[in-house]
Order: sequence, then C-alpha cells, then structure tokens
Amino acid sequence: MKSRLESIYKEKIANAVKQELNITNVHMIPKIQKVVINTGVKEAVQDQKQLNVVADILTAIAGQKAVKTKAKKSIAGFKIRAGIGVGVRVTLRNRNMYDFLDKLINVALPCVRDFRGVKATFDGSGNYNLGIKDWMIFPEVDFDKVEGSRGLNISIVTSTTKDQTAKVLLKHLGIPFA
Repeated sequence: MKSRLESIYKEKIANAVKQELNITNVHMIPKIQKVVINTGVKEAVQDQKQLNVVADILTAIAGQKAVKTKAKKSIAGFKIRAGIGVGVRVTLRNRNMYDFLDKLINVALPCVRDFRGVKATFDGSGNYNLGIKDWMIFPEVDFDKVEGSRGLNISIVTSTTKDQTAKVLLKHLGIPFA
C-alpha cells in the first residue's frame, strides 16, 4: 500500500513538474531519493543514556529505527574520545520517507510559531537541507519524557543535480518556501 503523498506524487505532481520544466523524457522527472534526519547529542559525552533517549524519540518521529553515530577522532577540548556515541541519525526511503514528509509538511511545520515559510537552502547539487530548532513540533515527542528542546537537521536528497529543478519539485510537494 502506498502512502498518501507518494500516490499524489505519481498521479499529479510528476505531471505538473514535467510540464513546468518542459521535460520530454519521463525518466528525467526529478524525484526524492531519501530523507536523512540527524541530531547531535552533546550530553552523551558524560551520560550515554541520553543517547538512548534521543534515539528512541527519533525512532518515534521517523517511524524507523535510528542509528547512533560515533566520533571518528578524539578531540581533547570537547572531552570526546574516538568511538564514543555523539549523535543519532535515521535514513528514510520509499514509504517511510513519504510518510515522514507528509507529516512534516502537513502537521509539524504548521505548528511552528510565527511561521512564514522555510528558507530555500540548497547545497548546489539539488539537495535540500532544513534545520529545525525544536523537535517539539512533532506530535510523537512526549513533553514529560524529554528534558529540553533539541534541534534536528533534515536533508532531502533528490535525483536532480540542479537546485532550481529540486526547488520546483519540493514546491509542488508542498514545502512552504518563504
């Protein structure tokens, strides 16, 4: 069974993007390949249990098991040793990706206070990065279990290499650009 946003993409959005960009080959229509959600946990240096709490909440937000990331090098100034857990990330593809994007666009972003749209920050290769200052905008985050707000980085990787083409795709998907 397809997710709601995936079926809308295949039925309406792909044709609209194809017409707007004057694409003749259907294989050249841009699509989303994956979504990566990432957060750093600076408290994990002293207490590794914080990493587990953040991983559980990120798993609930994404709908898929989150992976703990480890430090590659030791940094004495930050009291970090190589191999210690310092962050959590999850890579979403296919149905989980569309479910998360649907929830982000229609549920989470409208909950942001004084929301006027998101900045169009592309990386030059057709990929979009969105920084969220507070993960409390997601309904899965239980206010009683978490001890504070945490920021998230959401990277949306598209099949195109041009920023303008990716912006057209994301605009048609419903991401509210400022």
